[in-house]
Amino acid sequence: METDRTRYYALDDIRGITLISMIFYHAMWDIVFILGKDIKWYNEAPGYIWQQSIGWTFILLSGFCWQLGRHRLKRSITVFMAGLLVTAVTLLVMPQNRVIFGVLTFIGSAMLIMIPFDKFLRKCKAGVGLALSLALFFISRDINSGWIGFESIRLVKVPQFFYDNLFTTYLGFPNRGFFSTDYYSLFPWLFLFMAGYFLYNILEKSGFLKSLSKSIFPGVGILGRFSLIIYMVHQPLIYLVILMIS
Repeated sequence: METDRTRYYALDDIRGITLISMIFYHAMWDIVFILGKDIKWYNEAPGYIWQQSIGWTFILLSGFCWQLGRHRLKRSITVFMAGLLVTAVTLLVMPQNRVIFGVLTFIGSAMLIMIPFDKFLRKCKAGVGLALSLALFFISRDINSGWIGFESIRLVKVPQFFYDNLFTTYLGFPNRGFFSTDYYSLFPWLFLFMAGYFLYNILEKSGFLKSLSKSIFPGVGILGRFSLIIYMVHQPLIYLVILMIS
């Protein structure tokens, strides 16, 4: 988040707002799937759109912020290992609600992949890169379900042999019987991460980044500055609170 002279506090605000949304979403998840409360809208389109808005924002923002900080390799490994820790804990404590290839594993992977590709991507025109990244994301959005297409718009069925093992699952082609309560594969989500990367380049050249240096919601921004820690601890705390209430 920091360069030598500027910290873009508005980005902390956006991350903080998304964190609050995520905390409420996961609290609702516990109420529905752990306490067994029947909340129809949560399992229908409104709940799905809510969940997608959180994931999309985190991934796009992560791609946007990738160029801002130093120690990129260290940060990438830290996030990736945090994702592995989430997987290990859920497999041990609540295997029925396990998280395999969750959002932290993906973001850490995307951050690592961008390190060797950064020099190449910098040569691309930012506008073209953004348009191409978004196009690839929308076209490949449904590959987890076996289709080329976006949501209900299905264009071409992907051959079944792609969906073979745990590695293909990591890439975006889940094998038969795979289950995870939080699944963000490398594709299509890498394209959304790259869209954030190119969006940063566009705003940097336009001079718009300066307007992001001021915080709009300072209290919320503090949450955004500690997003990884909050992500790691919020669900166990919510789970304990709900168990105590129940």
